[in-house]
Amino acid sequence: MTPAPTAATLGVHEVDDGAAALSSQAAHALPTSSSLPLPPSRPASIYHASGEMSASTPSFADTTSAANESISDSKKHNKARSIIFESDESGIAHTDSRYAHLNRSLILCAIVAAISSINYGWVIGSINIPAQVIEQCAIGPETWTNGFPSCIPMSSTLWGLVVGLTPLGAWAGSMFSGKAADRFGRKYTLMLNNIFFVAGALLSGTATSIAQLAIGRFVSGIGCGVAANIVSTYNSEASTIRARGFLGGFQQLMILVGLFISQVVSIGLSKAPLWRVLFSVSAAIAIGQTLLLVFIPESPKYLASKGKVEESRASLQKLRAKLDISFEFDDMLAALEMSQVNETLPKPSLWQVLTGRTEHDLRHLVFSVLFLMLAQQWSGAKGVMFYSTEVLTTSFHLSDSEKEHIPNIAQLLTLGIGGIGAVAVIIGMNILDRVGRRTVLICSSLMTSIFAAVIVIGSKLDVGPLVATAMYVFNLVFQCGAGFIPYLSASELLPYYALGSISGLAAAINCLTLFVVSFIFPILDKALGPYLFTPFIVTNFITFFFGVFFMPEAKGKPISQVIEEYQGPIRIVAGSFKRVKKPVGNETPVNFDSQLSKAK
Repeated sequence: MTPAPTAATLGVHEVDDGAAALSSQAAHALPTSSSLPLPPSRPASIYHASGEMSASTPSFADTTSAANESISDSKKHNKARSIIFESDESGIAHTDSRYAHLNRSLILCAIVAAISSINYGWVIGSINIPAQVIEQCAIGPETWTNGFPSCIPMSSTLWGLVVGLTPLGAWAGSMFSGKAADRFGRKYTLMLNNIFFVAGALLSGTATSIAQLAIGRFVSGIGCGVAANIVSTYNSEASTIRARGFLGGFQQLMILVGLFISQVVSIGLSKAPLWRVLFSVSAAIAIGQTLLLVFIPESPKYLASKGKVEESRASLQKLRAKLDISFEFDDMLAALEMSQVNETLPKPSLWQVLTGRTEHDLRHLVFSVLFLMLAQQWSGAKGVMFYSTEVLTTSFHLSDSEKEHIPNIAQLLTLGIGGIGAVAVIIGMNILDRVGRRTVLICSSLMTSIFAAVIVIGSKLDVGPLVATAMYVFNLVFQCGAGFIPYLSASELLPYYALGSISGLAAAINCLTLFVVSFIFPILDKALGPYLFTPFIVTNFITFFFGVFFMPEAKGKPISQVIEEYQGPIRIVAGSFKRVKKPVGNETPVNFDSQLSKAK
């Protein structure tokens, strides 16, 4: 444990002699212990055992005014000083990192880690626009130049298999990514994972046969699966408490950004042999990220879990810039010690968790997590991402000569579908904590079902612009909620002892469902014609039904409260849509010492 900071360091993290005068006045600007859990090392000289401020402590109004005046004077007399002041819910300025939101250092580290997510989006998006050039030789018969064919002709079934092997590889990557991250660390696992991106890109970019292209897509998929798990883990462990909501949707946003960029670039790189360059760009992204990863810190929680306490402190300080990390670091170590004690206890098996034979009956919560991960992929949204060019080519009845012209109308419209997805995630990230997960999921899945029906109507009436517009809105409403809520569900609904086993099962269900959808989508296209999206009307309505009657609401609730409300067998839990108020100041402080004693 780090020694507790003195009263003089609570208000301001001193960076030079000019800042020292401010610290004694700003020290009293911290809230009482009832408004924030206190680590065992909090100085007793400031708080009574009851948790109230001592009688000699000035009022909040006086201390806030004094602190703000001191801040103003200090800035005037020492402009060179670099101190970050955060505010708690009461608007009181101080430098306790537990109140921090986003800062430049945290954002830059999150972006560097999320380059793997951008690469994920590049891999799944780069196959869309040049699809007809590769599989159907749309711009002319197959020719060989310097030992490489201009296209790799194949049936729609084989093309569906090639496309589907990427999510199958992602499933394989997700299976071992957790153990790799625990052994090598989050940062170094991302570095090693770039080997899969480079190898997959080279195999795909130099493919001369269906088999080589398929293997390349599978290997790239492994990189996608590892990235999906490790990026979210790194950003979650690096994030401040107040930034977790934003960084929780950050990964999905970066995937869609990568997808959109890949489709923009695809317009100029879809002709033979340039589509090979398009696939190879993934290797360049991976190499560039590997160089940048050298400059970001490892996860402080990972370092602390390996006993590297001082390295963990330095890592956390780098992520928090010039804020005072003393209390946050103590809290982190105490929570880690508690989790390590729990790890010594026997863990329930996956079957015990699934059947409710654990400390809490988690059957309803486990069902909810698994259903959400299944529903995300059976929505048909990934089919739009993978095959929108082919669907729109059919809807606009493009002739062979029009297909040869690049970019054609179908390819240009595909760009918009990718771009609108990124905008939708930003919208969803901003409304999720305001209206709640359940409400967002209900609205998102219902609208997705409705616009799947509009796509069918437009296809049946043979109105290309209506189909294109409906596909745009379909992707928008899906990505606003149903697209990224499943990624948050496990960590918000399950206790620690069930998180690992259920997360692995959920990831497997998600990836395998995506593989099935990707594989059968072109088959359904030929079999159903204008009714292609009819199955997705049904699947999205089932998700809407689940949201209304079964979806737990986790907004503003700790996991303990969620478990208390929703433990038990699978059942209807439909309730009101009242907004949950955030607790503002009368929470019971967490006593880590008593929890540790009980666990031991």
